[in-house]
Amino acid sequence: MNALEETIAQLSNTAHCTTLCHKQTNNVPMPNTQILGQIVDTLRSILFPGYFGHAISNASMLSYQIGVHIEEVSRLLSEQIFAGFCFSDNTIELQQAHRAAHEATAVFIKRLPMLRDMLGTDVDATFEGDPAAKSCMEVIFCYPIIRAITNYRIAHELLLLDVPLIPRIITEMAHSETGIDIHPGATIGEYFTIDHGTGTVIGETAVIGNHVKIYQGVTLGAKSFPLDQNGKPIKGIPRHPIIEDNVIIYANSTILGRITIGRNAIIGGNMWVDKDVEAGSMITQRRRD
Repeated sequence: MNALEETIAQLSNTAHCTTLCHKQTNNVPMPNTQILGQIVDTLRSILFPGYFGHAISNASMLSYQIGVHIEEVSRLLSEQIFAGFCFSDNTIELQQAHRAAHEATAVFIKRLPMLRDMLGTDVDATFEGDPAAKSCMEVIFCYPIIRAITNYRIAHELLLLDVPLIPRIITEMAHSETGIDIHPGATIGEYFTIDHGTGTVIGETAVIGNHVKIYQGVTLGAKSFPLDQNGKPIKGIPRHPIIEDNVIIYANSTILGRITIGRNAIIGGNMWVDKDVEAGSMITQRRRD
């Protein structure tokens, strides 16, 4: 056996890399990131008609285009959710997975008007909170927070429908494009915005109220990870901050643990916060004269 054949043999020995090698069940599709990207792009054209996708000339054309897009999204998303169910649970019956995917897709489509309303508040908050923004149109076209929050709100609704894997793929797409890392499990209220956005991290169990504004480099993270009897981190427990209404967090501040930042509080830049902050407080670095 020459060196090339030996290398191929080693790489083909899946017994040594069971985690890194996925054995697909026959006739069961895998989640496809390209198709998921297409789904998100089509949803963007539904949620922001006239900005993305085809131009709109009249109301009847809008109704037709949205109908076409809804039909396309329904078909593609159901297929991807089905693939996600099969990938995450290889014991699931295919008929059951098909039925669950179809039902989740139908409920998700019904929630699109609510999603648009939520995104409308995010656009307003971003425009009103940035004196450099010339119009809401500029915000929708150009601002990374709108791209990131759109992906997040889509993914969050799918997660609420118990769709596995697909929500995380969708938020990681926005993470790669914008540098804004929002876990689909986070809960984010209305009128949310991130100024600039690069390097922002919002963890899985973070809870953010209404009218919250944060800046680039902010981390809403976990302080510690309780371990189980085998010494492994316990998953799914609340471990990220609660940010109440009307809070502002300035650039590069780190908020850690299941703490509460009270209403109307202001956290200055470059702060490390791991204890509750009372409502109306202002936390800043001490100035040295």
